[in-house]
Amino acid sequence: MGTDTDETEPVVLIVDDEVRILAAMRRTLRREGYEILTAEGPFEALSVIDQRNVDLVLSDQMMPGMRGVELLEEIGRRSPKVVRMLITGWAEEIKADELGSLGIQGPLPKPWDDAELKETLRKALAVVGARRVEQE
Repeated sequence: MGTDTDETEPVVLIVDDEVRILAAMRRTLRREGYEILTAEGPFEALSVIDQRNVDLVLSDQMMPGMRGVELLEEIGRRSPKVVRMLITGWAEEIKADELGSLGIQGPLPKPWDDAELKETLRKALAVVGARRVEQE
């Protein structure tokens, strides 16, 4: 698991079984003001969720051992306030309304458009920030 740390930054966990995808996403998001955590698969992601407070999880769908939707459902059970998003190269096979009924945002297309990915995360994390202010 990799990290870029600062306690005041929103924490984003990126989950993908392809290390090169994790590195590319980290590069894409490095100047966005997030603490970026990475997990090389669903089981590592669950370990991170059990150990850290995470604001948003962005997970690939097609991974060995567990699909992204299943992972995001489990994360929702463990940490209900975490924003959960699915990214996949198979977006046409996943219905957004079905994801929405599970509390999962997406699917975002893979390969992604950098500007679109940044804006999507920015909007989702703005909601998290508003919740934090309300709780103070």
